[in-house]
Amino acid sequence: MLAIIVYFVSTYVRVGKALTTLTQEEFIQGYRKAQLIDVREPKEFEAGHILGARNIPFTQFSQRYKEIRPDKPVYLYDQNTSRTGRAALFLKKKGCTEIYQLSGGFKKWTGKIKTK
Repeated sequence: MLAIIVYFVSTYVRVGKALTTLTQEEFIQGYRKAQLIDVREPKEFEAGHILGARNIPFTQFSQRYKEIRPDKPVYLYDQNTSRTGRAALFLKKKGCTEIYQLSGGFKKWTGKIKTK
């Protein structure tokens, strides 16, 4: 039991060092000058996504991470932030230094969206 608690605490600390969580207002101020990545699965993305976002599902990160430039800020979001932490840790290992996530994820987003 203690090992599980230690694992979750250490993961939380590592994720906290890998990315910065932004409010929707802060997210809106910066994402147009950054790479906006939706890490949800394609069906979730097609149902609705933030205007201007690219869909690179977390399940495809190991094959597609080179589509993300490490020299530019990366703005990540998913449905509720469970996948963005893992995506941030992966991107940090690949050289990205400016990684941000949307507080509360897409389910809390009230800005413009696009649906297919």
